[in-house]
Amino acid sequence: MKPLLKAVQPTVLVLAGALLLAPLAQAAPGAHGPNGEHLDAGGATTASGLARLPDGSVHVPKLAQRRMGIRTMLEPETDAAASVELPGRVVMDPNAGGRVQAAHGGRVEPGPRGLPSPGQRVRAGEVLAYLRHHPEPFDLANQQAQLAQLRGERTVAEQRVRRLESLEGTVPRKEIEAARAELASLQARERSIGASLNARETLVSPVSGVISRADVVRGQVVEARDVLYEVVDPTRVLVEATTPDIALASRVGSASVRGTEGVALQLVGSARALREGVLPLTFRASGSFVTQLAVGQPVTVVVQLQDRIKGLVLPAGAVVRSQANEPVVWIKSGAERFVPQPVQVRALDARSVVVTAGLAADNRVVVQGAALIAQIR
Repeated sequence: MKPLLKAVQPTVLVLAGALLLAPLAQAAPGAHGPNGEHLDAGGATTASGLARLPDGSVHVPKLAQRRMGIRTMLEPETDAAASVELPGRVVMDPNAGGRVQAAHGGRVEPGPRGLPSPGQRVRAGEVLAYLRHHPEPFDLANQQAQLAQLRGERTVAEQRVRRLESLEGTVPRKEIEAARAELASLQARERSIGASLNARETLVSPVSGVISRADVVRGQVVEARDVLYEVVDPTRVLVEATTPDIALASRVGSASVRGTEGVALQLVGSARALREGVLPLTFRASGSFVTQLAVGQPVTVVVQLQDRIKGLVLPAGAVVRSQANEPVVWIKSGAERFVPQPVQVRALDARSVVVTAGLAADNRVVVQGAALIAQIR
């Protein structure tokens, strides 16, 4: 029996070692990344076959790639215009917009079409509202007393004119003309003071456009110089960007608004004085989608400079953020494997970026569906 046990023990040890090494043998894929590095396989797969592997790469079956609409592309290295991103905001074009303010204090009354609402289109010269003036009680009493005095003087003047006219031929003509002139003066003063007691100011639209701001309701009492309405032309707006670089304006080639396609920006000019340490740059917005911009909206202006840089031009959607919040792109290293690659990018325009470091021309980059791949866990 002892010789038989001695013969069985080596066999058991060999089988146990084989069982222990079996998982390790399955974990070695023999795959390499874009720079020749060895990629470890493993990781739990889902029922659909999607899996995040321990090295950070992702396994995506062919069927899942078609469902996710993943597209890859080989991009050659080219010369692209250098660009910078500037903070900005949409402002009113002073030649295509205006404000309606109260010249004096008073109570708001609706116009012929009622009080306009934000978003309502109006024409230049259209009556928006009326402003009924209400003087102070002491001033009102003085005006009423003055009006009563003028009415009495006007009555006396009318009687004097009638008496002189009845004596025409016996009194000098110059006395009759003087009495008529005095009567006309009293009547004009009476009309003027009477009109001031019930005066109202007509508020009209300064330009044709859309009501962008309305801060009044029926019966509201407003003070002098209060802004009641703002009217803008949505097809004519400006974008004001700021930069600490004083010489940037002389190097601007073209510009666009990030996240808003179909809007082109043309440089109008730069201010010659700093404002809070930065230089304002004014751009005129144009294009079929310029109405998507609203006055006061904060935007990011992508300015293409006249300088040139070398890199790979990719769609902006190809660059995503990793868990470490660094920009990465996904490289297809196999039929069903995608590897994240950290890169350095610069914005080219509102829809594309240029990769200045981290990629080679022979890397097949995911240009559509990169955000979906990044969500696989």
